[in-house]
Formats: sequence, C-alpha cells, structure tokens
Amino acid sequence: MRTFCIANQKGGVGKTTTTVNLAAGLARIGRRVLVVDLDPQGNATMGSGVDKRQLAHSVYQVLLETATIAQARSRSEAGGYDIVGANRELAGAEVELVDLDRRERRLRGALAAVVAEYDFALIDCPPSLSLLTLNGLVAAHGVIVPMQCEYFALEGLSDLVNTIRQVHANLNPDLQLIGLLRVMFDPRITLQQQVSEQLKAHFGNKVFDTVIPRNVRLAEAPSYGQPGVVFDPAAKGAQAFIEFAREMDRRLTPAAAPPPARAAAA
Repeated sequence: MRTFCIANQKGGVGKTTTTVNLAAGLARIGRRVLVVDLDPQGNATMGSGVDKRQLAHSVYQVLLETATIAQARSRSEAGGYDIVGANRELAGAEVELVDLDRRERRLRGALAAVVAEYDFALIDCPPSLSLLTLNGLVAAHGVIVPMQCEYFALEGLSDLVNTIRQVHANLNPDLQLIGLLRVMFDPRITLQQQVSEQLKAHFGNKVFDTVIPRNVRLAEAPSYGQPGVVFDPAAKGAQAFIEFAREMDRRLTPAAAPPPARAAAA
C-alpha cells in the first residue's frame, strides 16, 4: 500500500475535492483505495456519501487507539472506496494527543494493519500544521500538493516544502514531495499561466502533467454526497481527475520487469 497526504497549509485550495476525486478515479481504474479524513470538518466524509453524524467509530477513535481501521472504516458506495470518516470529535484529539506516547505516530501504526488490503491510502489533511497533519505526514510515503496558480500560493508552498523537509529529517525518512497538482486553473488568466510556468521551471517533473480546470460540477458534487467523477463523469473537471488518477498510477506503480534475454544460439 502506498500512502499519500493531500496537504497544503493554505485553506480553500481544493484538498478535499482532490482527495475524493483522486480516490474515485483510482477506484475506477481498478485500484483498492482507502481514504482517511483527518479534517474535523469531515468534508471528505460527507463528500463520499457517508453521514459524519452517524459514525459509530471515526478516525478520532483510531488515533486514540480505541478502534482499528477495520472497525472505523465505512464504504463509499458512490466512490467505490473505503473511508475512515471524521467529525467534530476530532477537534478534541489535538488536546488529548499531546500527553500520549507516540502521539505523532498513531495513524502510521493503525494503517500498518491494513497494508495488504489496499493499493493506495489517501489522507485528507486539515490546512493547519497541527498534530493531526503531523500524523498524516508521519504515516505517508509522500505528499501531493493541490494548489492554485496565484501569487500567495507560492508563498504557502515554500512553507510546506520546509515542513516536509523537517518531517523527513526528524520523523519520517520515507516522506517526499510527490508532486504539485494545479487546480481551479483558468488558462484565460495571464497570472495563472505565469505562475504555472514558474512552477514548472522550479519544480520540473514534480509538477503533474494533468491540470484540473475550474469547474462548477466539481463544486456541486459534494452536496449530493458524491465525488465529481461520479456525479457528472462527462464534466471537464471529472475527466481531468480520471486522467490524474491514471497519471498517479503510472508514476507510482512499478513497471513490469522486462522479459529475460534469450540465450544466443550455440
């Protein structure tokens, strides 16, 4: 199982939209996917068609080690993936975790029990750098950063890259920046084109080829409890997320080993 945080310390950049649509896109191409909602708002939970108010167990109990992933997960029938949901209880976990042993490694330990059951785990992180986000970063192999091509987004990106370096150095040597995903992109806006070019010049192949356009149907989908790729598969935004899922899968699934060379005839 490959585990990835969807993270950005700037709010409102489409982290949850990216998480649920990437999960649904990967499920559509046959991958087994687990989503972990680490945001107390529970938007990824609701956007997956799971009622956060009806959860018997949530990621809150998983972090406090009173429930396992297997006990806390629900099925997103719409998205075709499993999700460990979140609700307002999770806001209290910040305070409760402070005095506990292994406080930043709780999620990593819980996920270790289900590594054989999934191909991908996607963690939707809150916008702040908190103990919740830290649990996500320590549990992950890499970070996917959704970002708008705007000036202030570049400033926030440098802070996040520094955070990834610190976690890599001190807590999780496996952690790396997987890639930057340009979201809510409008090619008619000159500034967005300029920032996009700056990103490619500075980060090279760390910038995903896929670009997610600004799309009303993606924004409407959560109110129906569905990822956008399910709500309106023909929409440009939905098609872009399917392509992003394919690009992620190509990047991260090892290529098949070449066949052995045939022995030369004597």
